[in-house]
Formats: sequence, structure tokens, C-alpha cells
Amino acid sequence: MKYLLSFLAATLLCTSFVSCKSDAKEVIQSISEEVVLPTTILPKPQQMTLLEGTFTFQQNTKVYADSSFQIAVDFLRNHIQKGAGLNLVDGTKEEAAIVFELEASQPSEGYALDISEEKIIIKASDNSGAFYAVQTLRQLLPVTLERVNSMPKQSISIRQAQIVDVPKFKYRGMHLDVARHFFDKEFVKEYIANLSMLKMNYFHWHLTEDQGWRIEIKKYPKLTTHAAYRDETLIGHYNTSPQEFDGKRYGGFYTQEDIKEVVTFAAAHNVTIIPEIEMPGHAQAAISAYPELGCTGEPVPVATKWGVFENIYCPNQKTFAFLEDVLTEVMDLFPGKYVHIGGDEAPKKQWKECSHCQKLIKQHNLKDENGLQSYFIKKIEAFVNSKGKKIIGWDEILEGGLAPNATVMSWRGTEGAVEAAKEGHDVILTPGSHAYFDHYQADLSDEPLAIGGFLPLKKVYSFNPIPEELTASEAKYVLGAQGNVWTEYIPTTDQVEYMVFPRILAMSEVVWRGATDDLEADYPDFLSRVEPFMSRIDVLDINYANHMYDVSGELIKKDGKLSYQLASPIQGKSIIYRLNGVAKEAFYNGPIPINTSTTIEAAVILDNDKEGRAHRQTINLHKGISGILNLNVEPHPAYRAGGKDALINGISGSDTRYGDKEWLGFWGEDLEIIIDFGVETNIRKLSTRFYNANGQWIYAPPKVGVQVTLENGSVMNRKADPIINEAGSLATVSFDLDKKVPVKTRYVTLTIPNYGVIPEGLQGAGNKAWTFIDEIIIE
Repeated sequence: MKYLLSFLAATLLCTSFVSCKSDAKEVIQSISEEVVLPTTILPKPQQMTLLEGTFTFQQNTKVYADSSFQIAVDFLRNHIQKGAGLNLVDGTKEEAAIVFELEASQPSEGYALDISEEKIIIKASDNSGAFYAVQTLRQLLPVTLERVNSMPKQSISIRQAQIVDVPKFKYRGMHLDVARHFFDKEFVKEYIANLSMLKMNYFHWHLTEDQGWRIEIKKYPKLTTHAAYRDETLIGHYNTSPQEFDGKRYGGFYTQEDIKEVVTFAAAHNVTIIPEIEMPGHAQAAISAYPELGCTGEPVPVATKWGVFENIYCPNQKTFAFLEDVLTEVMDLFPGKYVHIGGDEAPKKQWKECSHCQKLIKQHNLKDENGLQSYFIKKIEAFVNSKGKKIIGWDEILEGGLAPNATVMSWRGTEGAVEAAKEGHDVILTPGSHAYFDHYQADLSDEPLAIGGFLPLKKVYSFNPIPEELTASEAKYVLGAQGNVWTEYIPTTDQVEYMVFPRILAMSEVVWRGATDDLEADYPDFLSRVEPFMSRIDVLDINYANHMYDVSGELIKKDGKLSYQLASPIQGKSIIYRLNGVAKEAFYNGPIPINTSTTIEAAVILDNDKEGRAHRQTINLHKGISGILNLNVEPHPAYRAGGKDALINGISGSDTRYGDKEWLGFWGEDLEIIIDFGVETNIRKLSTRFYNANGQWIYAPPKVGVQVTLENGSVMNRKADPIINEAGSLATVSFDLDKKVPVKTRYVTLTIPNYGVIPEGLQGAGNKAWTFIDEIIIE
């Protein structure tokens, strides 16, 4: 405990995503090895019993292993030698203190680990199981072994334990986009090592995009001399108006030797790499290098801003020859069985205008351009299959008919996974609602710029990769899940780590242990293990988001009274608060009564100091709060963190982003919102606002209607156009129901039509628009 407290005092005072790693490192290096040994494992083993006593590693401790466990043994040797300066030497099974046994009855990737005073015995049926047993051993060893230790030790100890463990899912992945922003091979190796520590076994490497091509293809040198570089990069958010650029050439790529080095490193960490070569969309960089790959044949630049572009591969002979050549070189570099071919966000405008494409549609009796995309994907799949590999694609590859042997990666919710699994195809779940780590993770104004969305740690932990629509037999096609890191707004390695940690810890639990059956009971247990695990993250010099001590708040309606409830993610922490900036601070011991508009400030107290970032919330007490709200449709799973009552809880959403608990998002649906006051109530005015970020497919409604049922039974109807602000990001609508005499009513109904399908030539063309609505204020 002394170790933990000294660590916390030194390291958990960061109040932004800027790293405080160096100070923590100095403190940890000064700590003696005489510390309480770690007793928590992430992801949590299926069965674990901790025992009294320890096993001691000494110089030349003997190890015996079946020859099939070499990767696991090598990792253990290196970890002990690097961190403690102790060597493990070979010995016979009888004399060895550490024994790796091949036991066929163990499930694939599973293991049994028995740590006694005299021996460590690991039983596994394959190298993966043995390797994961070693990762568990690693977490039971002192955290200081994670750094290179220049002071060799005479011995190190590990807690005695008995553990039986096996993963729930066989696909446990993490993704990294290196095309929007490029990260060198050394960071990629660190990224792989970190996911390996958490028993994740697939690294999805997104290598090509509109904004840059990142892999050397020897047959096409312009992919690296030209397509790997863009002239400049967008500054700030896509929705900022006017858009600005930095004017600096940007890019980079991996040579084939770099790729081989990373692949070898991944193999030593029991990780399989899945390369992604995007097609037919997200191909503007390649078309910029070789214009004949596009339908127009005209030169285009490597894209300098984010989004979806109309320049996609034309399904002609030159394109297929090019892609087969590229994929041949790619498949020679990556030994895994999968190649990801993208298949997402491919606008069909150029295909509609291309005589060759239209001829193909008629020639092959295809229904439309979606059918042509299916033709494209099936042709590529046949080639990949002929080389002994399989394709994975984003769920858009379902459109027009799924390729025969394809695995579907479902990102636009779970619908694609359900459809594919019911057709007997393998699926991997990675929905934006629970798996997009480029989304905001905290409801705080000083979070680093992100693409949008809201994905806090608890929501990742709540993820169930098996959609409830699947039967038990259909669920067998769910291979697992992965977290995605898209890097449009993540330019540095520190920020990658900040967006990944600690959310990767929650994802690792989901894919290893399976979904929680009782979120409210299991999440506090998870956090109780995350808190000490952060000491290991600090020694590894990983920059992480520390929101474990951030206070959250919620407006409570009960028995006609209002109160505001404060909570800390980690149970048992003391909270202090004050009201309206003038009252004396007090310790929080229960919900705070709200009788008027109020501003509440609060923070966690740990060792007499405030921890985490200050919580500040203003509650605007208006008449709508007392009502009951009903919706004709549910908000989208990705944008309903606050629930439907977020629309009448007195709390407005952010002015600068829609990724918080207060904005509710609806995709392509007309809304009808009914507010029932319960009794006849005098009201004068109603107002609300909508987010308007067209670059992210978010549009204010064309017109909003309000209907008020008067006490005499008559109905008052009003319509108004939302007024878009100067920045173009917010649209406000307001109804003055009667300026002289208040209107008396029990029911108010808002009708909010969706913008509709996004027109050609705009971001998201052909897709349904999103509607985002904030607090409905009734006065």
C-alpha cells in the first residue's frame, strides 16, 4: 500500500493529456524492491486463487519446456533478465523449478498455472496458452521489472497462486490507422507489445488511405515517392469554418524491410498482423500516383483533409492487375491468413457516370452500383483465396451481396454482423458505439481534439460482442471484437497512447473474459484492478488518460423533487463540493437538493489533495424538467449516453462538440417528442438547438414543429426554421407561444423531420443524415 500511495501522490496529478511520465519514472526508480507484490491481473483470469507465500527467482534458476513453447520461454527469459539481471538456464524436467508442460487436454490458448514455493508449473496445449501464462506471471512480478534495470538483483519473488484461464473469443484485436498520421516502426512495435501484454492476439494495421500510402510496393515505386506524401494537412476540426491548412508537406512509409522487422517482432509477442489495403474507396492517394486507376483518368492530389472522397478505383483491367500485384507483395510479407480489403465508404458517383462501369453492370446482370462493388470484392476475394488467404472487409461489403468466404468487420452498429452471421459468415464486432477509441472519452472541455462521439471507459467495459439477435448456433460465427484507433485528429504517439489507455484494458476484459452479466457490480471490481495496474503503465512510460478520479453528476427526479447526485468512478473516494461559487466547500454525503438554477463544483479528495479534474455543472431549472418525455424512436446506441431524459434535465450540451451525454443522436429518423407535465402548466416559450456538422453527416432539421394541446381541447401549432450560427455548427429554434398571456397545457409535442439523404457531392453522399438535439428548455 505504501508503494501505491507514493506512486499516486507522484503520478496521478495530471490534469490534461500531456504526459507526466518522467516524474513518475524517477519516483518508481527510487523505490526498493521490497514492495507488496501485485495481485491483480488484466484481463482477469477465469479462475484464480491467491495463496500465502512466494516463489523466488534466483540467478540461474532452471527452466524446462516442451520445444513447442519456445516463444513463451524466450519472453520469460528476456523479461527476467532485462528487469532483474537474472538468467534462466535450461534444466531437465525433474530438476527445473519452472516447468512448461504440453498437456493436450488444455483448450486452445488456455493454460493452467500453478505457483508454489518450490515450482512454477505451466500446462498448455499450444504456444499461445503458454505465452499467456507467462503474461500472467509478468503481472504478478514487481512492476519495476518492466524497465531495463542497470542494478542486477540477487532474487525476485512472485506470489503463490493457482490459475486456470482461457479466452472467451479467439479474435482479440486492436487497430491502428497510420495513413492519416504516420508513426514509425519503433512505435508500432511498442503498440504491439502493449496489446500483447493484455493477451490480445491480432493487430489490424491500416496502411493505405486517401491521405497517404504507407507500405513499399516494389513494382509501383510512385506509391512511396508520391502517394506517401501530401502537400499539407488540415488544422483543427473538419467542421471549423473556414478550414485552414498548415502548408507543410507530410508523410512517410514503411520499407519492406521495416515490415519484415515488425512482423518478426509481432510473432515473438504472439500477435498476428492483419494488413489493410483499402478498396475500392479511400484510394485517392494511389490514384494520385497512378491516375489510370480512377474512372476519369485525370490527375488528383493526395488528399489534404479528412472525409470520404469520390475518387475510387475503377473496376477495369489496369486496376485489377495493379491490386493483384500489390496484394501479392503484401501477402508475401504477412504470414497471417487474413488480408483486410476495406470496402467501406465508397461513393458511387464516378461509377454512375463511367461508361465502362455501366457496361459491366449490364454485362454481368448486376442490379446497380452496389452490385458492381460486390462484383469488385468477389473478384479480389477469388484472387486472395487462390493464394491461400482470406479477406476481411468492413460491413459495406454486404451491400450488393457478400463474397463467398469473406469475414465481415461490423462497424456501423451490429446490424452487419447479424446479417453476415445469419448467412454463415464469420464476423468481428467493432461498432463505433463501443469500439472507436478516436472518440472523446470524457465530458470535459479540455480533452484533446477528437473526431466526435463519446466513449467513456465504462461503456467500453459494457460491450457485448455477441448481438442479442443471434441464436446460439449463429453466435458461433462471432470470432471476437477489436478496438479501433483512427488518427485524423491524433498526430502524435503520446496522443495515440492517451486515446488507447485505459480503454484498451476494458476491451481486453471483454474479449478475454466475455461480456459482463452485471455491469453495476462488475465495473467497480474492474476499476479496483485498473487503479493499481496504472503503476505498471507508468513504468512502461505509456501516456494514459487519467479519468479514474473525475467526478460525475446526474440530476435525479424523485417524488416530485429534484436533486443532483455526485459519484466517483472508483468507490469509496471522498468528494467535496460547493454551490454557485460562493458557498464553503463541504463533504458530499448524499444527493444535493435543487430548488433553483444552480452551479455545482466538485472534486475527489485523496490524501487531503484534490485528484482528477474539477467537475463543474450548471443546472438551468426550467419547467420542462418536471415533465415526462416520450420519444417515437430510440437514440442511436452510439449517442445516447445520457438517456432520453438528457433532453429535459436542465443541462445543456457542449457548444463545440456533440460528443457528450447531453446531445442525443438519431440516424435518418423523423422524431416526435412528447413532454407530459402531468398537470396543466403555464408556459410561454420553448427552445432547443441542433448540432450542424455537415462534414460528419450531421444536419439541422429543415423545419421544426411544436404542437400545444390547450386546456379547452384545442390545439396550437407553430413551425419554425432553425437559425444556424455564424460558425455553422449550431442551429437554434425558438417558439414564443404567447407573448402576453401564458399558455396553459399539459402536453407539448415537437415534430422534427430528418434532413434526409445527403446529396451528391457532399460528405456522406447517399447516406441518411444524422440529427443531434440538445436540451429542450420550456419557460
